[in-house]
Amino acid sequence: MNRINLSGILIFLSFVTSIGAYFFYKELLLISGILVWIAFALLFESLKSKKFLIILFILSFIVLLICLINGYKIDFYKVFTVNQYLITLLIGVGFLRLVATPKETKLDELPKGEKSFLKTYFGVHLFGSVINLSSLILVADKMYKKAALSNTQIILLTRSFASDAYWSPFFVAFAAAITYAPNLDTFTILINGLFLAFIGFLITYVEVKKDKKFELDEFRGYPLSFDTLYLPFALAFLVLFTHTVFPKIKVIILISVFCMALTIIVLPIKEGFFNGYKKFKKHILNELPNMKSELSLFLVAGMFGVLVGSILLGLDLELPFETFDWFVASILLAIFIILGFIGIHPIITIAVIGDFLSGVNHTLLAITFLMAWSTTVSTSPFSGLNLTIIARYNLSAKNIFKLNIFYTFKMFVLCTICLYFIDKYLSI
Repeated sequence: MNRINLSGILIFLSFVTSIGAYFFYKELLLISGILVWIAFALLFESLKSKKFLIILFILSFIVLLICLINGYKIDFYKVFTVNQYLITLLIGVGFLRLVATPKETKLDELPKGEKSFLKTYFGVHLFGSVINLSSLILVADKMYKKAALSNTQIILLTRSFASDAYWSPFFVAFAAAITYAPNLDTFTILINGLFLAFIGFLITYVEVKKDKKFELDEFRGYPLSFDTLYLPFALAFLVLFTHTVFPKIKVIILISVFCMALTIIVLPIKEGFFNGYKKFKKHILNELPNMKSELSLFLVAGMFGVLVGSILLGLDLELPFETFDWFVASILLAIFIILGFIGIHPIITIAVIGDFLSGVNHTLLAITFLMAWSTTVSTSPFSGLNLTIIARYNLSAKNIFKLNIFYTFKMFVLCTICLYFIDKYLSI
């Protein structure tokens, strides 16, 4: 067994141990964290881009020395476990791809026109909300086989997928928000997020319809088959229903458990027991290690955030504002977006300030986190989404930025308005 396969097994054991820690013996969470750190160490050599992680490690070491020299208390348990349930969600949702991926349709000619644009947009958005980047790659690969991606196709792919982060409980963004703002109001989050996602679609639709340079009538899309939507909807229903009945169970845990449970139940039915087992095993040994970029970022960012938080707590700094209202949240949102544009991933920013802002309204804070993540992802040349499609489809980071920058500004204004109404009128 090579180190890649071994890391996959360790990641899977980390998932199982995390679930066990939550329901049975919470001290197991440390073991879960150590297992995934060992997997990270095994995979580090195979990472394509190590420079940023090395810089973050060096900064973490410097911050650690400052803490030790000044006698600031460091929660080492938290260093290893702060993002563990976020990682658990990431692993669980990954398994769902085995049974929830939409069927591919063989087409000699891609459907074109306005109707195709609408179907493709909602297909990427709905399936992406559950199986994440897989849906976008499935569609984009089909488009790219026929010709280089057009500007219309680019904004559809980036915006439809990024807007999932506003509301989807199956997105890593939601997991990050709930990790650092656990006392949030899930219903308010979902309603606000769905509203923003819909408005984002309307802005995009009006833009491509009115601006002749996008040539909407010539748009070639790849509508996904909606006959497999039953599984994502079943999952969403199970999570929401169970959360209503057992409100004390974390949503992030429910999603992780149901993702795994549905995979174990549906996969043998769909593929047969033997083929299902082979696919399940292959996913553990080969696909889980492919999550190395996300895992490494969440682990190192979490460690850095805890250590920086130790300094902030040690200095006994007070918040630079008396109340966390819509105005402060909008300033925080703007800072998040700007930092995202210069290459600082939202998870790092969230990890650094999450503990420091733990005393403010968690619902407003979580909404701000989600807004920042979604608004940044579609435009930033450094986001995982754009780095993936730039490399895979030979696109220009500059062109993606130019196509989406005004969209980002519009969404920022809209987000600010939403923050105002949520703060003033919903009494959260």
